[in-house]
Amino acid sequence: MKKVFKGLVIAAAMTMSAGVCLTAAADTAKLDQLLEQVKKDRLSEGKIDQAREQEFLSDRADKQALLNKAKAAFAAEEARGKSLTQQFADNEGKLAAKEQELQTAQGTLGEMFGIVRGSATETIGAIATSNISAQYKGREELLQKLSVAKELPTINELEELWIALQTEMTESAKVSKFSGEVVSLDGNKATANVVRVGSFNLISDNGYLVYNADTKEMQPLAKQPDSHILSASQNFASAPAGQVTPVYVDPTGGALLRLKTQEATLSEQFHQGGVPGYVITALLIIGLLISAVRYLALTSASAKINAQLKNLSNPNTNNPLGRILKVYHDNKSADVENLELKLDEAIMRETPSIEKGIGIIKLIAAVGPLLGLLGTVIGMIGAFQVITLYGTGDPKIMAGQISMALVTTVQGLLCALPLLFIHSMLQTKSNSVLHILDEQSAGIIAAHAEKEKA
Repeated sequence: MKKVFKGLVIAAAMTMSAGVCLTAAADTAKLDQLLEQVKKDRLSEGKIDQAREQEFLSDRADKQALLNKAKAAFAAEEARGKSLTQQFADNEGKLAAKEQELQTAQGTLGEMFGIVRGSATETIGAIATSNISAQYKGREELLQKLSVAKELPTINELEELWIALQTEMTESAKVSKFSGEVVSLDGNKATANVVRVGSFNLISDNGYLVYNADTKEMQPLAKQPDSHILSASQNFASAPAGQVTPVYVDPTGGALLRLKTQEATLSEQFHQGGVPGYVITALLIIGLLISAVRYLALTSASAKINAQLKNLSNPNTNNPLGRILKVYHDNKSADVENLELKLDEAIMRETPSIEKGIGIIKLIAAVGPLLGLLGTVIGMIGAFQVITLYGTGDPKIMAGQISMALVTTVQGLLCALPLLFIHSMLQTKSNSVLHILDEQSAGIIAAHAEKEKA
């Protein structure tokens, strides 16, 4: 077995040795091929490197030429910069010398130049916004030019400045009529006859106009002033030349008229009272209606009683005194005590109809100021809420609530004052009627008592 095993080992070793020899031979052939390939690649890479080196050397020569050219240009520009710097310094010296020569040549004209510029600057605003510019346009253009001018004005410009200032002074003392374009509130333009009252106001057939310096156009007021002022202006605008006609003028040139347009009318002030104001107004109307009805009723009753006083023997039931006299005539046979009771009962029966409604008037007169106070409190609460939300920077934000507070107070007082006077008057009339009834009743009882004693 050992011999057999050794034989197998030897056979295997011989087989492996033969395989290794074959593999080594094959690898050697591949290595030879690889070596040949490396040699070929080396020759090819060498040629490529030589081509690249030649190209680099060529580019290097070009870049060197460009560098030399740039250095030459830089040197030239540097020399030019030094030359310009020197030239600038020389020009500065020449300018200073020329400025001195100009100041010397101007003499007192320099002061005139300052005066002209100052006058133009001070006047341009007044002339641009003046109502006279609505008739004489373009005067501010010369003033704008002179106000920014850097050279002496010419004789022509000085004359134009003189004419502009003289025109403003002369025309401010004249009442002039001219035809101009008026822009209505809806934007439409129309030609209208305009009367200019100095530099104060512009008036057309429809009322006062204002001149807009920004658009250089005449516009009607958003809201014309009170009717008597507007009527006077319209009469003045339509008056023939030479006729003396009074007119209201705005010495500020239209500023006051613009402020007047922001004033609330009576109707707007009424609506500022809000719900409390409406309630107060309703109560006032109710109180006035009741007062009117009761005044007519008491006046009629007083007239009928006065007529009845002239004919006491013939009672008429259309008046309180007649009905009381009828009670007397129906109970002439009664004793004094019974008759007195019956007459007192008749007077008590007439009293409610005579005093009817007077208490309600007094109640409304008392409630009106209380509602006004309620509106005041509501308005102040709203004002404080607005202050909490928006602060106190703009008083106009609080104006609506404060207006409500004040307007309701006024409405409450206006409700109470007339109703108090009316209540007093009606109370006096009713007391007068009741006094007549009591007086006649007492007289009847006294006469009846005398008859019984007799």
